[in-house]
Amino acid sequence: MGDMNGIGLEVILKTLSHPKILDSCIPIVYGSSKVVSYHKNIVDIDFPIHPIRAVNQLVTDKINIVNCWQENVNITLGKPSEAGGKYAYRALEAAVQDLKQGQIDALVTAPINKHAMQQAGFAFPGHTEYITQQLGAQESLMLMVSNGMYVGLATNHLPVGQVARAITKELIMRKIQIMNDALRIDFDIDRPTIAVLGLNPHAGDHGVIGDEEEKIIRPAIVEMKKRGILVMGPFSADGFFGSGQYNKFNGILAMYHDQGLIPFKALSFGSGVNYTAGLSAVRTSPDHGTAYDIAGQNEADPSSFRQALFMAIDIARNRQNHAEMHQNALVRRSKPRVEGEDELIEEEEELLEEDTSDDYDESDD
Repeated sequence: MGDMNGIGLEVILKTLSHPKILDSCIPIVYGSSKVVSYHKNIVDIDFPIHPIRAVNQLVTDKINIVNCWQENVNITLGKPSEAGGKYAYRALEAAVQDLKQGQIDALVTAPINKHAMQQAGFAFPGHTEYITQQLGAQESLMLMVSNGMYVGLATNHLPVGQVARAITKELIMRKIQIMNDALRIDFDIDRPTIAVLGLNPHAGDHGVIGDEEEKIIRPAIVEMKKRGILVMGPFSADGFFGSGQYNKFNGILAMYHDQGLIPFKALSFGSGVNYTAGLSAVRTSPDHGTAYDIAGQNEADPSSFRQALFMAIDIARNRQNHAEMHQNALVRRSKPRVEGEDELIEEEEELLEEDTSDDYDESDD
C-alpha cells in the first residue's frame, strides 16, 4: 500500500475500481482493511473488499486485503510520519515474503517516503535495493518504461559525489546484460538495441572533460558487443535526448539517477513505470512519489499505477511463455515477419560498426 499518508491507496483504489480488473488478475492489497476503508471513503468508490490474514484465504471475485496488522493507526494525510514509514515497511515485508515463496505472481509497490521509512528502521535507499536483497539477487536494474522507451540506471539512489567512484567496467557490463535479458524475455523484443550514456559532459570529449568514458564505459561496450549484444555509445546525454536519437534504441543505460530520470519524466510523466529488472520475481511501481501536497483531495491521477499493474501482469505472462517455450527445444515460437525487418537488422549492425556516438558530443558548444 505504500505510505498511508500519501496518494498510494488513492491510486490503488481508483485502479482496482475498474469493472474489468477482476478479469485480468486476482488483486491483493497488503496493508490494513481499516486504512483501505478510510481512503475508500475519500475517493467515494464502492466495490467489494475481502479482508484476509494470509493469501491462502483469498477469493477471486473481490479485492483481497491482507491485514498486516490489527491495531488502529493514526493517519496524517499529507504529512510524513514515523507511523507512515512503520506500516509501509510492515506491508512491504509481508508482500515480499509471499513473493519470495511464489504465493503471488507479481508485486506492484505504491510510493513510500524514504525519510519516514528510515525512521521506522528501513535500512535501504528505496524499494529497489530492499527487494533485490530479499530476493537474493547479486544485481538488479532500475528500468523506467513508457511507450516503448526503456531507461535503465547504472547507479540508483546514490549521492552524485559518489557516482564516479561507483562506475566500473564490470558494473556497466552487468547492467547491459540485465537490460538485454529483460528486453528480450520480459518485454518480448527479439533483437534489442541499447544505447549507453557517458558520465561527463560531452561524454568526456575524448578525455578532455574526464576519462571515465575512455577508460571504463567504452571498453565495457566493446566487450558486450563481442558477446553479441547490439549496444552503442557512450553518448552525450544532452545531445542524445535533445536530437531525438533516443527514439532509435530500445534500451538506454544512464550512469546516474537524474541523468536518466529527468529526460524520462519530461517525456512521459504520468504514464511511466518503474520496473526492477534482473530479479527472479516481477516488481513494478508508478513513476511518481507520495505527492503529499494532494493527498486526501481525490485529485491523484491513477494512470501510472494502472500502467504498472498491467505491465506486471504482462511481464509475468511473458516470463511464463518464455519458460514454456524453452522447456522443450523442439518448440519454437513463430512470429510473422515485419516488412523491412531484414533491412533494419542490417542497418543496426552497420551502425554498430560505425559507432556514431561522438556525433552528439558538442550540442551546447
